[in-house]
Amino acid sequence: MIDPVLTRRWTYWAIFIGLAGVILFFRLLPLSTSPRVLPGPDLLICLAFAWIQRRPDFVPPVLLAGIMLLADALLMRPLGLWAALVLLGAEFLRSRQNPSTEMPLPAECGFVAVVVLAITGIYALLLGVLGAAPPQFTMLLVQAFLTVAVYPLVVLFSVGILKIRKPTQSELEAARTAR
Repeated sequence: MIDPVLTRRWTYWAIFIGLAGVILFFRLLPLSTSPRVLPGPDLLICLAFAWIQRRPDFVPPVLLAGIMLLADALLMRPLGLWAALVLLGAEFLRSRQNPSTEMPLPAECGFVAVVVLAITGIYALLLGVLGAAPPQFTMLLVQAFLTVAVYPLVVLFSVGILKIRKPTQSELEAARTAR
């Protein structure tokens, strides 16, 4: 017999992988031949953090680590550094997530903003310490602020179109009895 909870979870895993593929495709696509003045927001982080705040079981750590490692390789970043920091940030958010209470969107955005700025700062610091060719710190900050600014739109997309909401009390009870 097919378990509907597992089927739903696998469906959202596939949706997450598909959206990550689309995001990476457009990040790699040469849309302009002139150099970019401003970096774009990191939509992959927004998507992962928005889903983790609502349904952490839809973004397991192994899936997030694999996608972020692939993004590191494709975007020619130091392999594993950004992936590890995003995974640490995601696990921090996951540990602070309470499935029984709904956090207001402004508080959630502030919480995510602190995490995004922290992992960006640690990333710049580690690039400097390791002697890698660091991107300009101001560009990293601009990207972090743009990521935070776009986060509410990604949340609205996730909730409104993809129907990713916090689990209901009955779903929480069913998950507890299944364990």
